[in-house]
Amino acid sequence: MPYSHHSHSGQFCGHAKDTLENVVQDAIAKGFHTFALTEHIPRPIEDFYPEETDSHTVESLAKLFDDYLVEAERVREAYSSRIKLLIGFESEWIRPSTHQLIQAIFKKHAFDFFMGSIHHCHTIPIDFDRATYEQARAAAGGTDERLFEDYFDEQYEMLQALKPPVVGHFDLIRLLSDHRDADFEGMEGVWKRMQRNLEYIASYSGVLELNSAGLRKGLAEPYPCSPVCLAFLRMGGRFVMSDDSHGTDQVGTNYPRLLKFIQKVGIGEVFYVDKDATPTDSRCSAGFSSITVDNLVRLPFWTTAQ
Repeated sequence: MPYSHHSHSGQFCGHAKDTLENVVQDAIAKGFHTFALTEHIPRPIEDFYPEETDSHTVESLAKLFDDYLVEAERVREAYSSRIKLLIGFESEWIRPSTHQLIQAIFKKHAFDFFMGSIHHCHTIPIDFDRATYEQARAAAGGTDERLFEDYFDEQYEMLQALKPPVVGHFDLIRLLSDHRDADFEGMEGVWKRMQRNLEYIASYSGVLELNSAGLRKGLAEPYPCSPVCLAFLRMGGRFVMSDDSHGTDQVGTNYPRLLKFIQKVGIGEVFYVDKDATPTDSRCSAGFSSITVDNLVRLPFWTTAQ
């Protein structure tokens, strides 16, 4: 019974499918022990995703997030005997005002944990499609390397401001680039920035997610790639598992490949957010527990996993 710390539903995310309850039911059917609900935070109109522009206002997007939290609590109670559901959110970091937005969310709501992610650089989405990626690259000076450097600088700003318990898809920037499977080879400035960011995450005991969505999207390795994982391991870094599902057909997708990656890299222990563990972050109601990879591979989930 493994774990996922990152999911979306079509009920509360315009680029996902299926209801929140359907997603949870599928996670139960596939044998998940712990499954996190992490819909996107609301954003000002200048930062709407393309699919939100014609279907939402600032007010309706904010209400959608409030409605998500109500439904998440209902579903958690309804299925409490069958799965451990975590209620959180996935942050953005688009411009300085994003910080105030997230602080306001914490004043209004309580969460088990949250995930800090970057989906933009120079305020432009970098994982939506190739056209917007190229716009961001042009804004950075016209090369992947310059954009990567700017991405990790913006990520560092997010890390310093939020200290997220879980850091989402650390190297998402490579997805639509011309260097998607090159492991940032030869990019000295990029590596210095990644090293800095990883050291900072380790300094406050943050955890990196191992995100199988990179495999679903055609990458040779999940996020983050093996050199990043190895560097974080040398710092004593910790990891959680995620499927980053956007509908029932993606719940647990490529988890066997993710497990093989974990074994290949040499990760010996996988962590998971646990409401029964003592919180170490005053903003969150859950802490972390862990399972050795030796015990993880013995779980019955893997006999039916996709």
